[in-house]
Amino acid sequence: MQQWVIDRGVLAQARWCASPNCNARPQSVTVDTLVVHGITLPPGHFGGGHVDALFCNRLQADAHPWFAQVAALRVSAHVLIARTGALTQYVNFDERAWHAGRSCLDGRDAVNDFAVGVELEGTDDCPYAPAQYRQLARLAVALMRYYPALTRERIVGHSDIAPGRKTDPGPAFDWHWFDRALSAASRQ
Repeated sequence: MQQWVIDRGVLAQARWCASPNCNARPQSVTVDTLVVHGITLPPGHFGGGHVDALFCNRLQADAHPWFAQVAALRVSAHVLIARTGALTQYVNFDERAWHAGRSCLDGRDAVNDFAVGVELEGTDDCPYAPAQYRQLARLAVALMRYYPALTRERIVGHSDIAPGRKTDPGPAFDWHWFDRALSAASRQ
């Protein structure tokens, strides 16, 4: 299986859908963290393009009763991995995506400054798909090559950097399965 390559912040294997919800990282910051998130729009529903719409500020508040709560948010992630394993990149990895919100890791606030955010289409209580673990592992390996300071130990859940505020990717995310997938992807 061919290794993935990130070229100037872009992963060729991903569909590109540019989000305006990003900005420059601080100049002195080294990217050394990968944050795993979970998202569905509306909650518990998969597909439909609503995540694209949210991350690109096009979500119609009246399209679903729940959308009124989130349509005005200005958020993004670097990549979304759909249930099928399809990847969509919204923000160049070298830029700061707005995915973590108020957050702290190892005493460092503003995790968006030094992290890549990857959303998995899923919920805290619904098992993630095998294709998502494989794709996340392949992406993590590519990111660790692109950002040498990013190591396996620096792959965390949103709940790890915003405890009490966020729960994703939740108990349905099998960290052991992901670790096995990451080991396999590292050998390719």
